[in-house]
Amino acid sequence: MNRTNQSTIIKEAINSYLDKGVTDKQDIYTKVVDELGVPRPTVRRVARDLRNELLNKIQILQSDMTKTAPEEDQ
Repeated sequence: MNRTNQSTIIKEAINSYLDKGVTDKQDIYTKVVDELGVPRPTVRRVARDLRNELLNKIQILQSDMTKTAPEEDQ
């Protein structure tokens, strides 16, 4: 399994556990390691990448909100 494909599979597994309501980060890591048989440091690295991607998307959406605020009395 190549690195890109492995990262995608790990991200999907992390998102799956989040969607199921698992909120403990260490619990998610353990379940992904057990399910996929990948090393824990790999899961932590991919989780960090996923966090950074999501934070970047949130920042983009938040910055868009301030730009599109309706102006009054025009």
